[in-house]
Amino acid sequence: MTRQGEALVLSVRLTPKSSRDGVDGMETRDDGRPVLKARVRAVPEAGKANEALLRLLAGALDLPLKSLSLASVSTGRIKTVRIDPAPMGLEDRIAVLAGTAT
Repeated sequence: MTRQGEALVLSVRLTPKSSRDGVDGMETRDDGRPVLKARVRAVPEAGKANEALLRLLAGALDLPLKSLSLASVSTGRIKTVRIDPAPMGLEDRIAVLAGTAT
C-alpha cells in the first residue's frame, strides 16, 4: 500500500466465485509485493466481481463506497484499489483487517 497525496493505493488479490465474501490476510507475491487477499461470491462477468470487491472493502474499512475505485481495470486477479480521500488511520484499519497489526 502506498500513499499518493490524499489517496491510498492498495494491491488486492481477488478470488471470485468463492463460497463466501471476506478478507483472508496478506500475502507476499513472488516479486516481493504484499497484497491483501480477498474473496467474493460474485462471478467475474461484466465487472460484478470488481464491484463486489469494492463493496466488501468499503464495508470492512467503514468507508463510503464512493471513496473506493479501481485504479486500473484488469481481468487478472491482482487489482489496484484507490481510496480517495484516505482518512487518517486507514493504514492501521487495513493492518487489522489483514491480520498484520502489531
